Amino acid sequence: MNPLLSHLQPYPFERLRQLFAGVTPPAAYSPISLGMGEPRHPTPQFIKDALSNNLGGLASYPATAGEPRLREAFTQWLQKRYELALDPGTQVLPVNGSREALFSFAQTIIDPSQGQPLVVCPNPFYQIYEGAALLAGATPYYAPSDPARNFAVNWDTVPDAVWERTQLLFVCSPGNPTGAVMPLAEWKKLFELSDRYGFVIASDECYSEIYFRDEPPLGGLQAASKLGRSDFKNLISFTSLSKRSNVPGLRSGFVAGDAALIKAFLLYRTYHGSAMSPIVQAASIAAWGDEQHVVENRARYRKKFAQVTPLLAGVMDVALPDAGFYLWAKVPEALGMDDAEFARALLAQYNVTVLPGSYLAREAQGSNPGAQRVRMALVAETEECAEAALRIVQFIQSRTA
Repeated sequence: MNPLLSHLQPYPFERLRQLFAGVTPPAAYSPISLGMGEPRHPTPQFIKDALSNNLGGLASYPATAGEPRLREAFTQWLQKRYELALDPGTQVLPVNGSREALFSFAQTIIDPSQGQPLVVCPNPFYQIYEGAALLAGATPYYAPSDPARNFAVNWDTVPDAVWERTQLLFVCSPGNPTGAVMPLAEWKKLFELSDRYGFVIASDECYSEIYFRDEPPLGGLQAASKLGRSDFKNLISFTSLSKRSNVPGLRSGFVAGDAALIKAFLLYRTYHGSAMSPIVQAASIAAWGDEQHVVENRARYRKKFAQVTPLLAGVMDVALPDAGFYLWAKVPEALGMDDAEFARALLAQYNVTVLPGSYLAREAQGSNPGAQRVRMALVAETEECAEAALRIVQFIQSRTA
């Protein structure tokens, strides 16, 4: 067996299952889960139709690079969304969802023979970053987030000695679990560090189309273009249809950026066997070509967050995020319990599931930045999320009265 497998930590939802062992939720309350970030709005019918109308594709082996029409759909969307002009032949690739791509990209980039390589990632973070680093033969370095800036990462705390050994940096903007969006000045800082130390930046942007301000979140490639880095040197962005179009089961997204990195990634993927099904390609072309369903989806989230956030803000330290579909709430000190105890007691009393924030972070620089926080995924319909919020309010009030 690969000895690196022993370094992997249990996934947050496995830890949650263990935490809830022995708990019998009250039958008087229907179960409501705010735990998993799985989109639950209906999949648009035209995407389903594109799947069913292209079943003839089952008779063909797909090309790893994808059909030209698919790559053109990617670059057309990038032009509309970010005003970027990328070459569909050399600067984009289809991937089977951002999770698969984030993991396999690290295997492409990391050179374990070069003196104890490091992979820098946010803390809290998406656990695939950590697993990808470990199985590529690198060591994760957890860059702490700043609660005073909506848990945006404080890159200034990363020592030069760490950057010198860094081969890959994962950034997530809008962030999971906090929803923080990186501004242009922050991107400029990371590009300068990348130029100085030579590491690659992997920009996870799967939440980019769910936002609450008038201006859409800045993307990594967009930031590079604004700063005159039109070759996107050492930068790859990862984009997915899962959240944008409510198709997590489709497993479809794309990567874009530095042509040299795309070429190497394509070589890896050719051997990895990660070509996208022709049927999925057809549905993806349809999805990337339509924005109306995205606008409607975003409006549903805005309505939902506008209703739920004020309810919870009355009893918890929680605020509307910049983007994404999570609330990152602090467990009230008056309860005298940590985030895991809060999650277990809430399930036991009101049959509502939330994810302990400490499960999404690591102890680093003397603290776990997810401690005393819980992540709530507002992915169900508005009425169900509002009901969950009311139960949480009752739970807190019943224990602090």
